[in-house]
Amino acid sequence: MNIVKLCGLVAIAASVAACDEGLVGVKEDKTVDRGFDSKDLSQLKAGIWVDPNGCDHWIIDDGVEGYLSQRLDKYGKPVCSGVAPPNTAIGPFKSGSDFEDPI
Repeated sequence: MNIVKLCGLVAIAASVAACDEGLVGVKEDKTVDRGFDSKDLSQLKAGIWVDPNGCDHWIIDDGVEGYLSQRLDKYGKPVCSGVAPPNTAIGPFKSGSDFEDPI
């Protein structure tokens, strides 16, 4: 039975490795938006989304894709500023792109 399990694990590992190989080179530079209005992400405007725990996240919506990352202080701890109620997004996070967002 152990040989069967070993063969199964090898087969799964090989298939996962093959899937990963297909993704190489698709999007090498992750600082550039490759959407309809392709540009460097630094040109988009960020807002703040406050999660259910009251902590801040940087949010950008360029009409097709969205970007989100947790707002951290210089020590790597979450920033919970109280700038807005939980589950609320504020700021110009939908500006910086000419692509119309239907939602």
